[in-house]
Amino acid sequence: MFARINSVLSKPIDLTCLLTLLLLTATGPASAQTSGDDLNKSIARHRQGTLVIQTTPGARVVVEQQRHEFWFGAALANQVFTGQMAPEDREQYLRVFLTNFNSAVTENALKWHDMESRRGQINYRTVDAILAWTDQHQIPLRGHNIYWGIPNRVQDWLKQMPGDELRETLKQRGLDIGKRYRGRFAEYDLNNEMIHANYYEQRLGTNITAQMAAWVREGDPDAVLFLNDYDILTGVRLEDYLRQIRTLLSQGVPIGGIGVQGHLHAESFDPKALHHALDKLSEFKLPIRVTEFNLPGQRSKYYENRKLRLTEDEEQAKAKAITDYYRICFSYPQVRGILMWGFWEGANWIPVSSLYRRDWTPLPAATAYRDLVFKEWWTRWEGTADQQGRAEVRAFFGRHRVTAGGKSQLVELLAAEGSQKISLK
Repeated sequence: MFARINSVLSKPIDLTCLLTLLLLTATGPASAQTSGDDLNKSIARHRQGTLVIQTTPGARVVVEQQRHEFWFGAALANQVFTGQMAPEDREQYLRVFLTNFNSAVTENALKWHDMESRRGQINYRTVDAILAWTDQHQIPLRGHNIYWGIPNRVQDWLKQMPGDELRETLKQRGLDIGKRYRGRFAEYDLNNEMIHANYYEQRLGTNITAQMAAWVREGDPDAVLFLNDYDILTGVRLEDYLRQIRTLLSQGVPIGGIGVQGHLHAESFDPKALHHALDKLSEFKLPIRVTEFNLPGQRSKYYENRKLRLTEDEEQAKAKAITDYYRICFSYPQVRGILMWGFWEGANWIPVSSLYRRDWTPLPAATAYRDLVFKEWWTRWEGTADQQGRAEVRAFFGRHRVTAGGKSQLVELLAAEGSQKISLK
């Protein structure tokens, strides 16, 4: 049946037809793992820990989650921070972001060709404005990206340089970003999409990635540097990516995590391929982030024709596919986050993949997403301490407010620790 779906996904199809195919596969063994109890058991095992609360015997205890440790994030569009968005939309954009997401990524602001399209004229303003806002709201921010070696993303003025000058200019870029934003970005994409093309390696040799990392780390010794590439979770370029990761690790490149874009499926996705890719990538024991997620994706008819709209049935199918995708990813302990590449039709490169319409009306996908993240995967617990004044609560990893005996405390329950003890006497 998955072969049947794969053959269909190679051409634009109706989402209602695809949903029917997915429902047919639900009785088969391949989908049992993606829709059955196994996923929920894995989520409970890997995404929850124990809060141990000590208070007075018989006291009423309340645990209310405030934020997930897992990154449920989205990209931040340039125009929100450059004055190019209507004030009422900007206000709504930022408000909706904060009610839905706990992490962010720069969509375009940090890209070298965006910051310095003309040599020596570097625009820091947009990046600085984004960081000021994310700092204010305690939103960890990914820096996407420091370098990007796809030839049509390399400025012409760089291409005109002889090798030694090009190397020195790359060094200055790495030092500049590292020093200027030291400690500000939670992580960076070092050199984007290298398995598809790498102009800098072509010009300067196979050691250039290690040198890039060293230059950034010279500016910021604690910089966390991710790889980032596409067509990995579809399985199409998975083996190429695995080989590249092994090669870079053997060269001593300080890879802090593995980024996998979520653009390259069609109207839906292949659960079997997603599982297989995450299984293989997890073997490296490095953090994995789904860095750029859209559904429908780049292989859908909606990418080719941005004016197409989804029917109500197709919107329902989209909502289900998004939650299925998130559920699979959340079940893998090495996956540390998913970041949408757009959530509002007014600022999303594939508008129909949004959670909200242009007029800010929530779509079924918004409801499904929020039900998953803020209801099913959200800790709310009330109970009574036992005769020893003890209460144990299974809770999702993240920040919680614990109240007992008239006292209240914010507590971070971290996956690395597994449990946390709180005394409220």
